[in-house]
Amino acid sequence: MTPDHAIASSAPLERDAQLAMSGHKVAPGEIAIGVVIGRAAEYFDFFVYGIASVLVFPKVFFPFASPLQGTLYSFVVFALAFIARPIGSVIFMAIDRRHGRGVKLTIALFLLGGSTMLISFLPGYDHIGASAIWLLAALRIGQGLALGGAWDGLASLLALNAPVERRGWYAMMPQLGAPIGFMLASLLFAFFTMNLSEADFIDWGWRYPFFCAFTINVVALFARLRLVATEEFTRLIERGRLEPARFFPLLKAHGDDVLIGALVPLASFALFHLVTIFPISWITLFTQRSAGEFLLVQFGGAILFAGAIVFSGLMADQIGRRMHLIVSAGLIAAFAIASTIAPLVIEENVIGQTVYVLAGFSLLGLAYGQATGAVSSRLGARYRYTGAALMADLGWLLGAGFAPLVALGLSAKFGLACVGLYLLSGAVATLVALSINRSEIRQM
Repeated sequence: MTPDHAIASSAPLERDAQLAMSGHKVAPGEIAIGVVIGRAAEYFDFFVYGIASVLVFPKVFFPFASPLQGTLYSFVVFALAFIARPIGSVIFMAIDRRHGRGVKLTIALFLLGGSTMLISFLPGYDHIGASAIWLLAALRIGQGLALGGAWDGLASLLALNAPVERRGWYAMMPQLGAPIGFMLASLLFAFFTMNLSEADFIDWGWRYPFFCAFTINVVALFARLRLVATEEFTRLIERGRLEPARFFPLLKAHGDDVLIGALVPLASFALFHLVTIFPISWITLFTQRSAGEFLLVQFGGAILFAGAIVFSGLMADQIGRRMHLIVSAGLIAAFAIASTIAPLVIEENVIGQTVYVLAGFSLLGLAYGQATGAVSSRLGARYRYTGAALMADLGWLLGAGFAPLVALGLSAKFGLACVGLYLLSGAVATLVALSINRSEIRQM
């Protein structure tokens, strides 16, 4: 694809961005800022939904069920986005091939922000019955489809522009979007839950975080478009490094690599919702602790999360990304075993709950900082862009999509020790995948 062809086939918004950025040399730091802004917007949308799945949706959309059953129903709807995400990747890769990356990103981010914002306007079950649940499920699927389409290749552009000796450092930068998104979402919900009566919060207070999502996604869209429009990005597409490939040829050529790539991050992906969404459900359902106060504890945990991600970049550059992932998966396994042996530490013990959350967030940052796209370098150049997207989709589906549902269902019936066993399975999957993939992990 030549630059002239790229401009001719783009939408006006993308074409204007390309002309404005013509001749502009993008530094790795500038790419990193754009990537972090984009990822933070995506995670904000998903964490707003995840927190509301515990604090709001059981009462608004499932009032006919017990609090526990309503939360489990809410987590079923929560999982729909992770099922829809790989489908979204297939749809939006086709849009990318036909109309350009700017068109793809514009549609995806408007769909993501629009789906999240529209949830704020949904009437509850008491007003329109089961139709409210179906509408919620449809918008949740919209979020998942949009997240599949939001894969832009900017993390790969960042890695390709990074110094070889600092690949681990630059690999961690896109991951900082997760703690930033969670900090924004948790702080908003903490504010409303602590300053409104329960009746006002359930009636209208919870809707404001969802309403903010559209504006945040518009800002993220412009931050990403100005980078997608650069000459470096166009040249990488021309060389096939960021070209959207078709999925069936990808799976035929690299099906085993895609599977390994999906399993490598399972330790961090399994831990992801076990320290963010699941603990809120347990605290709300089975303890007397204030949800707002616990969200502030998690906000502090997210700060540690961000710090551990930064540390992962330094550590990976010293010992190698593969060894770093082995060490972090081993630490998560030890954390899981400790949670299995001593589950009472987080039941009614406030100090134990806090320690669990803070330690979990720290380990999450250490592992997650180097997890995504860890083995994409094994793919042929023409398949790396699409392959990295599919690995991420499958990893999130297998490791995180059903984690709150499984953890809450098992722990409510058999006790909190089951949560540790679930987490241990993710750590074992990562270690097995890394034992199969013995080559040193490189960025694209």
